[in-house]
Amino acid sequence: MASGKFFRTLRIFILLAILIGVGMSAWTTKVRTTSWGHPLWVVVYPVNGDGSEASSKYIDSLEKETFKPIEEFMESEAKYYRLKLSNPVTIKLAPRVDNLPPEPPQDRSVFHIMWWSLKLRYWAYRVNTYDGPADIRAFVLYYDPATHKELAESLGLQKGLICVAKVFANWKMEEKNNIVIAHELLHTVGATDKYDLTTGQPIFPDGYSDPEKGPLYPQEEAEIMACRIPLSKTEAKMPESLYDTVIGHKTAREIKWIDDSVD
Repeated sequence: MASGKFFRTLRIFILLAILIGVGMSAWTTKVRTTSWGHPLWVVVYPVNGDGSEASSKYIDSLEKETFKPIEEFMESEAKYYRLKLSNPVTIKLAPRVDNLPPEPPQDRSVFHIMWWSLKLRYWAYRVNTYDGPADIRAFVLYYDPATHKELAESLGLQKGLICVAKVFANWKMEEKNNIVIAHELLHTVGATDKYDLTTGQPIFPDGYSDPEKGPLYPQEEAEIMACRIPLSKTEAKMPESLYDTVIGHKTAREIKWIDDSVD
C-alpha cells in the first residue's frame, strides 16, 4: 500500500518536473527568438505530402534560392520598422523528410491540442534531417495541384518554433507558396491571424495593409497575417507574391518589432 502511494507520488513529481522544464524552455525560447539580437535560422524541410511522383520530382528541384523572397520580405519590412537587425531570418534547406507529421485533432480541446503539440515536437525531433543550427523548423508539405485543388490548413506553433505549411508542387505556385510559408513562420514568433476564420475576409483594421486609405477599397496590398487583399467589405483576393504583402502594425507589435505603446 505504502509502496503504491510512493510510486504514484513519484510519477506526479516527475510529471510536474517535465511540465516545469517544458514551460521554462518555452519561455526562454520565446525571449530569445523575439529579442531580434541575431538572425533567426529558419530551416525548411520539404515533405512529399501526397506521396506522388509529381511532388517527389518537384522536391528534387528545390534550391535554397526558392525561398529567397521570404528573406527579402523580412528584410524589407524590418527596414520599414527600423529594426536594428537588417537580416531578421536566414533560410536553409534541409534534405527531404520521408514521414508525415501527426494531423491536428478533430477535437480542439485544450488537452487534445497539448497532446498533439507534444507529438508534433517529438516527430520533428525524430525526423530531423538537417545537420546544423535551427531556430525555427518549417516543414513544407508539397501536393500535386493536378489532384489537389484545395489544401488543408497550415499551422505555426510558437511553442516549439515549428510550422507546417501545405503548398503546391508547381513552380508556377512558388510565389504564393512563399506567402503561406512566411505567414506560418510569423506565427512561430508570436503573430496572430488577422482574418475571419469563418469567411476568410481580412479583419478591419488590423488585417488591412492601409486601414487609413481613402477610399478604403480596394486595398493595394495584403497584411501578411490576413493573407488577402480586401477589395470590398465582402470580397478579397490572394496576393500574387510576397511583394504584394506587408507586416501591419499590430503584427509588428506581436513579434516585438515595435514597442507595445506605439500606436
